[in-house]
Amino acid sequence: MNNKILWAVIVLGAGFGLAGCESSRYEPSTVMPGGQPAILPVQPQLAELDIIAHAAAQPSAPPEGEGWRTLFDSRSLTGWKVTDFKQGGGVEVRDGLLVFLKGDNFVGVNGTNEIPKANYEITLEAMRVAGDDFFCGLTFPVNDSFCSLILGGWGGGVVGLSNIDGADASENETTKFITFEKGRWYRIRLRVTEQQIEAWVEQKKVVDVNTVGRKVALRFGDIERSKPFGLASWSTSAAFRNIKWRAVTAP
Repeated sequence: MNNKILWAVIVLGAGFGLAGCESSRYEPSTVMPGGQPAILPVQPQLAELDIIAHAAAQPSAPPEGEGWRTLFDSRSLTGWKVTDFKQGGGVEVRDGLLVFLKGDNFVGVNGTNEIPKANYEITLEAMRVAGDDFFCGLTFPVNDSFCSLILGGWGGGVVGLSNIDGADASENETTKFITFEKGRWYRIRLRVTEQQIEAWVEQKKVVDVNTVGRKVALRFGDIERSKPFGLASWSTSAAFRNIKWRAVTAP
């Protein structure tokens, strides 16, 4: 091989090498120092940005009743921390909303403010932005255990508690089916007392369970990282606002 051909092969190979580096430098490395998986920030798609901007512009009414305490200040993640799901999507505050950007598979936050074990209510507005699975997995304390209220799971429409007596939201007495529209706010209210769990979507009661003598627990898996109190979604982008809680008197 003469020198001209040799140099052409070297330059061409270097060019391919640089192109490969350029295309791969935006891909997450598989391992970071300390053995932790690397997660790059997730950027919303243009369609998601449009839905989020429209959602932020929609008016919102305060919850009924008195004594509500704000958990999300609409400006920052104060009072929250991103849940360590190892692999997942992104969390950000955008246009006054708490936004989850879908990943693989969980994404969510844990509340850092203490929530009682019983005799309290949680209210929030939640929206599916993109994706077809649960956009709101609300994990909460129940006496000495924990449970999750799932909205839109198992293909997009299942509502219920996970778990009751070992059965998850798709297969126990709380199972309901609701068609959730993308880009629409849903007002959620959860009430937990020492003997009862109740939940409403808009004005419709979807959960009413007496917990006396029942086994209330979380579904096995990564959702356990949401305890004692947290929000999560599964392969779905979501938005939240008006997250509040208050103490109530047990019946």
